[in-house]
Amino acid sequence: MIVFKYIFWVLYRIWFYIMVALPIIIMFPLLIISILKETWYPYFFKLARIWARVILIGMGFNTKIIREQNPSKDKSYMFIANHTSMADIMLMLVTVKNPFVFVGKAELSKIPLFGFFYKRTCILVDRSSAKSRQAVFLRAQRRLKQGLSICIFPEGLVPDEDILLADFKDGAFRLAINHQIPIVPITFADNKTRFSYTFFSGGPGRMRAKIHKFIETKDLTIKDTSIIREQSKALIYNQIIEFSYPK
Repeated sequence: MIVFKYIFWVLYRIWFYIMVALPIIIMFPLLIISILKETWYPYFFKLARIWARVILIGMGFNTKIIREQNPSKDKSYMFIANHTSMADIMLMLVTVKNPFVFVGKAELSKIPLFGFFYKRTCILVDRSSAKSRQAVFLRAQRRLKQGLSICIFPEGLVPDEDILLADFKDGAFRLAINHQIPIVPITFADNKTRFSYTFFSGGPGRMRAKIHKFIETKDLTIKDTSIIREQSKALIYNQIIEFSYPK
């Protein structure tokens, strides 16, 4: 019985990478066209949402999105969420309809096929380089001026399996304050169970996300960074607990 479980997990991981690649191959001409101009990014974003939904359905994930507040179509936001899984990118794309740009680690650009588009559409950051981190602010500023939103996983890296929620970095909150855009905290409840970074784990099932009420940054200054950072972390942490141990 244990052997069959391990065989399932191996095949399930292989199937995930097939599901990541297959929609990209099918939509490749449209994806290429959509990245020819930076102003065409909203079209790429629509294709990316289709890609994400196909993967989640193909993996047997039954998504449920709970919304306490809905983003307006004509506003920019800072979307943040806890980071536990390779499926976080897909669930974020399915959860949020407003075109946004990911700020993510540069290493992902090395993934075949996926990395080609990731490198050309996301804001890449080398966390070991102060110069790279500073460049993120400049690129994010340009994207926000284009009317797009930004998405950052504020933990920076995926925490160890035994850590429920790691400390948040300041970057997302500084950006939000600098540009006076609302922060939209989102809690992913089941991604670690469904498809964590532990190889022999996971499987089909429910995958919940909750969009919390927005945290406004109007009239805040950089001095308020730690306040809204901890407010956001507490909100997501408490929701993870509530999802894990419902009353």
